[in-house]
Amino acid sequence: MSTNRPGGGRNAQDPPELQLVGPAESQKPPRKLSTRSKARKRALDILFEAEIRRLSPIEVLTERDHDEVTPPVRVFTHELVHGVEENLDDIDDRIRAALAVGWTLERMPRIDRLMSRIAVFEIEYTDIHNTVAIAEAVAMVDDLSTDDSPPFVNGLLARIAETIGR
Repeated sequence: MSTNRPGGGRNAQDPPELQLVGPAESQKPPRKLSTRSKARKRALDILFEAEIRRLSPIEVLTERDHDEVTPPVRVFTHELVHGVEENLDDIDDRIRAALAVGWTLERMPRIDRLMSRIAVFEIEYTDIHNTVAIAEAVAMVDDLSTDDSPPFVNGLLARIAETIGR
């Protein structure tokens, strides 16, 4: 707030400057998740926790099944976690083949890597349409990962979907 005083200074009688309180302009409100989106998010959480704790995703999934604090694990979450775990080598091979020169699976941000694995499983092993799997993965990394993640994951998964041809 400026004053009419020489030098524009403030003194004790000047009212405090107004500050807007609330979300920053760059923050967007959280998107409303469908039941399947919630199941994907839970699968991502389980895969993330398993990687951090260096456990099998199936072990973490079993713990979550018996955890009375959290909501029950959805059937679709089970399908995703088991599917990624059981087909991990093939899924990772597909991702590696689609990465740009100089990129490795390990170099990818963790959320991008795990969400890409879920999407590749959906594209390759389920009847979920490619566009749905890709859109869900892109939306999830948009919510949870870096600013560069959505276009990166979109391009990666589009290249993979082209090779599968569905």
